[in-house]
Amino acid sequence: MENPSLLEQLRLPGDIKDLSLDQLNELCDEIRNKIINTVSKNGGHLASNLGVVELTVALHYVFDLPQDQIVWDVGHQCYTHKILTGRLDQISTIRKENGLSGFPKRCESIYDSFNAGHSSTSISAAFGIASAKSITGDQSKTIAVIGDGALSGGLAYEGLNNAGRFKKNFIVILNDNNMSISRNVGSMARYLAEIRMKPGYIKIKERVEAILNHIPVVGGHIRNFLQSSKSALKNMIYKSTLFEDMGFTYLGPVDGHDLPGLISLLTTAKGLAEPVVVHVVTKKGCGYRFAEEDPAKFHGIGAFDPETGKKLAKKITSYSDSFGEAVMELAQKDDRICAITAAMPGGTGLLKFMREYPKRFFDVGIAEEHAISMAGGLAKQGMVPVAAIYSTFLQRAYDQIMQDIAMLHLHVILAIDRAGLVGDDGATHHGVFDVGFLRQVPGMLILSPASLAEQKDMLSWAAETYNGPVAVRYPRGGEGSYRDSAWQPGENVETEGLLCCHRRGKDVTLVTYGSMLDNVLDAAEILSQRGIEATILRLLTVSALPAGEILTEMSEKRRVIVAEEVCTGSGIREALAWELRKLCPDCRVDGVDLGADFVTHGSTKELYRHYGLDGESIANYTQGVLS
Repeated sequence: MENPSLLEQLRLPGDIKDLSLDQLNELCDEIRNKIINTVSKNGGHLASNLGVVELTVALHYVFDLPQDQIVWDVGHQCYTHKILTGRLDQISTIRKENGLSGFPKRCESIYDSFNAGHSSTSISAAFGIASAKSITGDQSKTIAVIGDGALSGGLAYEGLNNAGRFKKNFIVILNDNNMSISRNVGSMARYLAEIRMKPGYIKIKERVEAILNHIPVVGGHIRNFLQSSKSALKNMIYKSTLFEDMGFTYLGPVDGHDLPGLISLLTTAKGLAEPVVVHVVTKKGCGYRFAEEDPAKFHGIGAFDPETGKKLAKKITSYSDSFGEAVMELAQKDDRICAITAAMPGGTGLLKFMREYPKRFFDVGIAEEHAISMAGGLAKQGMVPVAAIYSTFLQRAYDQIMQDIAMLHLHVILAIDRAGLVGDDGATHHGVFDVGFLRQVPGMLILSPASLAEQKDMLSWAAETYNGPVAVRYPRGGEGSYRDSAWQPGENVETEGLLCCHRRGKDVTLVTYGSMLDNVLDAAEILSQRGIEATILRLLTVSALPAGEILTEMSEKRRVIVAEEVCTGSGIREALAWELRKLCPDCRVDGVDLGADFVTHGSTKELYRHYGLDGESIANYTQGVLS
């Protein structure tokens, strides 16, 4: 029988404190191998997790969890933390249905202090925790871990600005890997690069203090004088004191893969009675050659062969790819077309555009609010900006959509990627609220394609014909079996809406839009086999509802089922029911959707089945309504 590995010997999170330095390094190797093997099977965030193995081990070694609390920003880097907090036996289930979440989740473990999924939140959340501890007299520590990419988000600066006035220990770990998902952009990236190139301040300071401490009588006085003038010394070395100007003591930079150095600096930070920034320089993908060479590819990856680094799934043309090609074609014809992304040029399909039209491409970093307001400014000056942002992250810019685009009726195209279920990333990433919050915005036209051809047609019309704010929402991944285009816009798209009738039946009307069409078509086939004939109406825009003869026809059937990939109350069912009941008070409008709670993680196929949105479930529900 083989002896258990170091990792298997850890029963409680605190057991790590009993390990020697050599054992800690061995433990890091074991964790790294576990992460690589797990992600190669399940998919997940690989490069970011490999980059923080030593940092996470050092944090657990120095601090006392769960009394001390770590708040992870974004959560792309939490796998080592999960492994060290009693979830080793479950790590094989990560991102799977009914398994561990790929992000920190309070309901999963007492060691997960705060949920994460969106960027730049950790400092504010951790400072709230630290402030509560201060009120109650709790002396335990609070640590926020934030990446350099997340520092491009304005919320991070709001948190730093406020926390810098705190007169007690509060620790911010700056995980500086010179990457977000794509390469960092902006002034903060340049500032951190400068600091990385000049790591001498701390060493100089320590050497000077050591020498002065050995000078009799006057050494202490000189040391105190230098301490009072430390900002001048640091300014000489770095030319900038951003963090200290905000009220933080700055420690670092330290090599994020040097355990002794990490443990020493974290111990120092722990002992200070003031807010501290610990600057840790890490390498994304560390310890796995393929991830080191291409960290963007291995940021969020599906199953792959760990020996070769090659993905196991076949490459398909995704909606993101199709969007990128469509915008390229538009830009070739119209030099007013601009593209904006919030740190996701690869994820949104804009890499080719970035290379071909650099003057018309803007990567604003993790700053969705800025992206939308900037788009408004571009549109005001006669450009046609296309802002490509994931649905879940567009939520951050709701005020800007309302105030800086819609209220001015500016010609801005919102390309809403990952609309609907996104699968394994779970609750923080599902794009299931955009229909609800965009339908509230006066003058916002929302288009929802069901095929790649339709997506391209809608984007072309939005850019070349329409003259106002318009959103084109499309799902993650590739198209389903429906591959045609039914896009035939008229003059009254905004008020009358557009719809496509895919089949007619006498018993019930099924209403849907976007990528749900495939599931509804499947449901209609199943119902037909059971002797129930359904009319299928698909909305091409969800801004306006069916009107005129179609609405009358729907009311005459008196049975309408709306199938939507949204949470209850954030779709069109209620509004459609209101309109139909004006014509027929006893018309029954039922619906299937994702329910009233936040949606869990699992594959999209599993989630459709779980929430009753696959073809068979829709058919069963419809049959039940009619019986």
